[in-house]
Amino acid sequence: MILNDRMRQRMLIITADDFGLHPRVNEAVELAYRHGVLTAASLMAGAPAAEDAIARARSLPGLCVGLHLVLADGMPVLPRESIPALVDGEGRFGSNMVRDGFRFYFLPHVRAQLALEIRAQFEAFAKTGLPLDHVNTHKHFHLHPTVLSLIIEIGRDFGMRAMRLPGERNAPLWLRPWMSLVRARLDRAGIAHNDYVIGLADTGHMNESAWLAALERLPGGVGEIYCHPATAGDAPLTPGMQSYRHADELDALLSPRVAEAIGAAGATRGGFADLLALRV
Repeated sequence: MILNDRMRQRMLIITADDFGLHPRVNEAVELAYRHGVLTAASLMAGAPAAEDAIARARSLPGLCVGLHLVLADGMPVLPRESIPALVDGEGRFGSNMVRDGFRFYFLPHVRAQLALEIRAQFEAFAKTGLPLDHVNTHKHFHLHPTVLSLIIEIGRDFGMRAMRLPGERNAPLWLRPWMSLVRARLDRAGIAHNDYVIGLADTGHMNESAWLAALERLPGGVGEIYCHPATAGDAPLTPGMQSYRHADELDALLSPRVAEAIGAAGATRGGFADLLALRV
């Protein structure tokens, strides 16, 4: 990806994941976009509150909405009988990503069902009529080579032009060669991407302090800060989110101190669509 001089400066894409998971998430996305620093949201097309999320997104034309493909720890779009090798008896994806990763790679019938589900989620997003700003995956499953290949192949049919590169600048040494390979594959396919991501180390805990610390050492280039905001409630959104502090993450997105720190860092805010507009 070749960027012009303006793009070589600091740009931030600020994304809320799990849009559509719960009305509390959708409420937080709208609040953080209208009154805070949020610029983008990633939609779970088959999630319980997806219709509410879509309706809110249509009323927020400046919000950059992408597809948050769910292939683990969540619900598919297709019925269980169409993808029995991918889901459990309740029609839900499992959370053993290592096991499923081996199955995706080695078992052709599993790969075929995986392709069907990925295409179905792209189709569900297309039916919303919303512009497809970007694509990423729940729990970053597109780091798996089979998943990435299928997304790139199928995404072409739906106008996919940008994906999240989930690599932090301080990623472990063992992970960096793989991230370089993913970056190279996206570049060869002509898929735009961020240079780095912030939020992996603090998943579920991107509070004001985490934001301010990250913004103090913000590198140049295109960064994506992703988070999981939601309005306050009495119970975790999912069993796997017991430790998440969703309301604190929403407070950070609404924080005047965070907004001031973004400005002080000289960063412009936008979505992947803005990144595409600046490519040369």
